[in-house]
Amino acid sequence: MRLNILFGGAAGSGPNLISHSFGEALIKLGFYVFCSRNYESLIRGGHNSNVLTFSEKPVFSNDSELDIIVALDENTEKKHKKFLKKGGIILKGNSANMYFAGALFKMFDLNFEDLKKELKSMDRFQENLKEATKGFEETNIWKPLKKQTNSDYDYINGGQGISKGAIESGIDLFYAYPMTPATSVLSELAQKQKKHNFQTFELENEIAVIIAALGSAATGAKSMVGTSGGGFDLMTEGLSMAGQAKIPLVIYLAQRPGPGTGVATGTSQGDLHLARHSGHGEFPRVVLAPGCPKEAIELTSQAFYFSQKYKIPVIILSDKHLAESFYTIKGKPKITKSEKSTKLIRYNSYEKDSIGSATEDSKIVEKNIIERIKQSMTIEKDSKKFSPYEIYGKKQSKNVLISWGSTKGAIIDSIKEMDCKFIQIKYLEPFPKEIIGELKGRIILIENNSTGQMGEIIREKTGILIEDKNKILRFDGKPFLADELKKEIERRLK
Repeated sequence: MRLNILFGGAAGSGPNLISHSFGEALIKLGFYVFCSRNYESLIRGGHNSNVLTFSEKPVFSNDSELDIIVALDENTEKKHKKFLKKGGIILKGNSANMYFAGALFKMFDLNFEDLKKELKSMDRFQENLKEATKGFEETNIWKPLKKQTNSDYDYINGGQGISKGAIESGIDLFYAYPMTPATSVLSELAQKQKKHNFQTFELENEIAVIIAALGSAATGAKSMVGTSGGGFDLMTEGLSMAGQAKIPLVIYLAQRPGPGTGVATGTSQGDLHLARHSGHGEFPRVVLAPGCPKEAIELTSQAFYFSQKYKIPVIILSDKHLAESFYTIKGKPKITKSEKSTKLIRYNSYEKDSIGSATEDSKIVEKNIIERIKQSMTIEKDSKKFSPYEIYGKKQSKNVLISWGSTKGAIIDSIKEMDCKFIQIKYLEPFPKEIIGELKGRIILIENNSTGQMGEIIREKTGILIEDKNKILRFDGKPFLADELKKEIERRLK
């Protein structure tokens, strides 16, 4: 069983609240849940929708076809009815979101007392309870759900994963200027700073953000910044400063479509080259790309490990889809310990001698550059003790899918019954060149961008060229959907 429910309505009408409440209820029953968000750049009005997919088996993405539409307004039915499966259901005719929460509990024969407990944690309890009771009483049972045996799951989004990884790593300071889709990490950390004894700061712009973070890091504080592509552009001079001065810094770069303002509420993987090559001159950096919230926790802790150990900038590359989608995660993430390595010395952006004074001595300049090259090689060796890439599916298959980041979920869901293996690259810099042994057979590249940037890196690092006919690229600001992606993969395997 795999069911897809769309919750839609005007911004502010509550599709987020009802979808999250229902998702939490399903998690407690032992089901796997995945829920994504789609919204416009409007605080009020416009159209918002969440799609919740659940199953008794692991699920990491949505499908294009819907089993149920929960329409909080008429516009929702108009926009999404064409995606409803034959025999699907539309719940409508009531503007109160908790009415539909009660209706869903009845449709799936769930215990109303569990919903009542959820409502007690929200505002307007009596009003919400009245509406939920009405929805429960006015609806018939449709598809009874039985409690699953295992319910030891967490239900978090990628932004919460980044935040948890930072807290587990002992973050001292987080700086940001609000920019979708990175803002959720600022909000999440701001709510937890007192409990975990760190501080968050919202400054006037992204230049101030990275300069303040560098100043804090230079005094020994574990520092991190958050931004999206347009803000990261402004930070690149500070990034070069970190590379020259050897100041440890973690940068969370949450992608959305560009250039310019692009699609402010869309998702994209168009900043891969930006993350790898921003900043002038040559200096070591690490670029990590989680594919789910659990990996977001683990790779954030690894980011602090590398930044502190080698006094370098480390970039965590995410996107809107991962940052704001809720995943079911099972098992405890592996946290990598990192010790504070910075002490108060003389820092500047020039090449410097042994006491930190600026120098133009050619021998010293050459020596410093060689040391940075050697450090890059050491970092590459050190990265091998982690898991720079993962392989899923049939590991001996000659049909090889390769991708990175948030595409992971839809790919895993789409190949469950196919003769394919999927290589997920988590370390973008240093790149795990040892995967060349896995790249045998038909190689299919899957990315949320228009140029296949990972394919370009693979050619650069391994010499292997992926043909255009074997590239599946989506670049309309939307994430991949499992059923559509499956058809695209099958077409290329014929």
